Amino acid sequence: MRVLVIGAGNMGLTYAEGMAESPLLSKHNLRIYDTDPKKIESLSKDTRFNVFDNLEDCLPKADIVFIAVKPYHSDGLFEEMKLMINDSQIFVSLMAGVTIDTIQQKLNAKKVIRTMPNLPAQVGKGVTSYTESSDVSKVEMLMVRNLLDTTGTSIHVNTEKFIDASTGISGSGPAYVFYFMQSMLEAAQKMGFSDYDSKILVSSTFEGAIELFNQNSISPKSWIEKVASKGGTTQAAIDSMDDNNVKQLIQDAAYAAFDRAVELGKEK
Repeated sequence: MRVLVIGAGNMGLTYAEGMAESPLLSKHNLRIYDTDPKKIESLSKDTRFNVFDNLEDCLPKADIVFIAVKPYHSDGLFEEMKLMINDSQIFVSLMAGVTIDTIQQKLNAKKVIRTMPNLPAQVGKGVTSYTESSDVSKVEMLMVRNLLDTTGTSIHVNTEKFIDASTGISGSGPAYVFYFMQSMLEAAQKMGFSDYDSKILVSSTFEGAIELFNQNSISPKSWIEKVASKGGTTQAAIDSMDDNNVKQLIQDAAYAAFDRAVELGKEK
């Protein structure tokens, strides 16, 4: 199984590194392509994979091709790629908003898997939703899933609607968490805590709450009820968020990301 990653940006390099650290591929079978001379020079010093700056040297013989470029770069890339590919190759898109149909038409390819990764993949805690065109076999899907799982975990969804929906939850979701963390950091600093102590208070609180959630079958709502005593400090905070409609605002934000993902697909 020969794998090529096109694009050495954040996501492309994250998946290349995840696959390189797994027992699934050897250096000989993992290739990465980019056009930035500085990236090529830097990556060439990494012994975990082979680096290319010419598609002709790496694309035709690849079995699985991860496409990790910005969506607005895809048209030019597809135009360059389509004369070098064959029907047996599997194309795995990490691009937001670019539909399977668009990739098939512009690349003239049959086997396409569309994914939605997220930023925690950089630390092996990512979640990637994915779905496929009808030409991709179950065996091929299993191979790709194993590769996706090198950066965390993956979730198969039945239609592209759920790829767009997962964009609003997991794809953009880390930013929502960081937004909440930043707000709590600023509150702690205003209360007089140092920057260091504020970071420890906030990060440890998030980490501990997530661990409690993962190690138990209790819902977040039930955890809130356990922590928030009537008339107590936590209940005062929850009442403030309820009064300000924070829950609805968070849901609206997730739907805004979902709707924008759909719009991006139509634009392409």
